[in-house]
Amino acid sequence: MRRSEIESYIYEEVVPRYSAFDDAHKEDHALTVIRQSEKLLESRDAWLAEHGDAEGIWSAPVDPLMLLTAAACHDLGLINGRDNHHTDSGAIIRADERLRRWFSGQEIETIAQAAEDHRASGKGAPRSIYGMMVAEADRVIDADTIIRRTIQYGLKHYPDIQGEKQIGRAIDHLKEKYGRGGYLRLWIPWSDNAARLNSLQDLIADPEGIEKKVTDIYRKLTMKKI
Repeated sequence: MRRSEIESYIYEEVVPRYSAFDDAHKEDHALTVIRQSEKLLESRDAWLAEHGDAEGIWSAPVDPLMLLTAAACHDLGLINGRDNHHTDSGAIIRADERLRRWFSGQEIETIAQAAEDHRASGKGAPRSIYGMMVAEADRVIDADTIIRRTIQYGLKHYPDIQGEKQIGRAIDHLKEKYGRGGYLRLWIPWSDNAARLNSLQDLIADPEGIEKKVTDIYRKLTMKKI
């Protein structure tokens, strides 16, 4: 009963809130992060059986319903804008009276912290395995998806920039976040994100290759010739 109530609330009331956000953070983004976090939990045991966990970090207990809720709510703070969306997401979770039907105060705090800790530009490691899994699930390392979302964000928030300037802004962001030495960090050792990130970094390190890729996707999104 508890599971069905939580899942109904998440899929019928929480995920639809993403329809109000920019194109890079619509409902499909929330559902992707949910699916990826569940996949990380499902694949954990096989990795632990092979590698062990001497420090007790990766084998910490995980409630699938808490993970589902954290993944679903991680970007709700975008309703107030992007700058502080991670902390705003935490505040929204803490203020949600519906969640108190199913989770204790400490569990809600853990869920809120996971949302706060998911942001790629965060300075420290997430405070719990929930935060690590949500952060990792949020980093869907697929070159086309990342480039498309970067351009969509630029078109939404910098509408006065067009053509080559918008493409240049996207490339600069990709270098800053995903390039070698960028601020993106991966937290889950059994995720397949690492190999994908390496391939993306190879592309970013190729000036002609990344410019062509970004330009092609920009053209598809805007139907403009550059």
